[in-house]
Amino acid sequence: MKRTKQVRQSELKETIEATPFVTDEALANRFSVSIQTIRLDRMELAIPELRERIRSVATQEWNETVKALPIEEVIGEVIDLELDQRAISILDIKSEHVFSRNDIARGHHLFAQANSLAVAVIDEELALTAESSIRFMRQVKRGERVVAKAFVRGDDNKGRTIVDVHSFVDSEEVFAGTFEMFRQQDVKRSE
Repeated sequence: MKRTKQVRQSELKETIEATPFVTDEALANRFSVSIQTIRLDRMELAIPELRERIRSVATQEWNETVKALPIEEVIGEVIDLELDQRAISILDIKSEHVFSRNDIARGHHLFAQANSLAVAVIDEELALTAESSIRFMRQVKRGERVVAKAFVRGDDNKGRTIVDVHSFVDSEEVFAGTFEMFRQQDVKRSE
C-alpha cells in the first residue's frame, strides 16, 4: 500500500520523534522511498539531519562529566549522562568493527560499548565491573548505528550497583546486559 505524501510525512515525523538517531537510509527502507525523498520530507518538515539531531540531544542540559574513566575511553559517543541515573551512547558500526567475511559486528564491540557506558554512569572516581550477564538478540551489520541506554537500577544486597544496559538499532533491541559494579567505596572497604 503506497502512502500519500502527507501520511508519509506524518509517520516520518512520529518515527523520528520516537527514534531520533535513525538514519535517512533506515527511514528510506522503512518507507520504501529514496533517501533523497526522505531528505526532502525532512526539509519540508524542518527536521534537521541526523548529526544536528545528535548534537541537539548532546547539548541539552547534561553538564555532568564522566568520573570513572576518561570520556575518550568510553566506547561510542556519549550523548546523554546523568550520573548514578542514566546514560546514552551511540556507536556507528564501521569496517574496523566487523568480520571482513560477512560484515557482522564483532560481539566484543557491543559488549565494550555497554560495559564502558555502565562504568561511565557511576558517580565515583573508580568503578569496576564485578559481574555481568549479557544477551545478544541479533547480529549487527556494518553501517548500522547502535544506541546503548544505561539505567542505574540501584544497589544489590552485596553493596554493588546494578546497571542495566539495552542497545538498539533503530527501535530493535540487539543487546541486553546487567552489570554489577564495584564502586570506589567498595574497593576501599575490601582493602
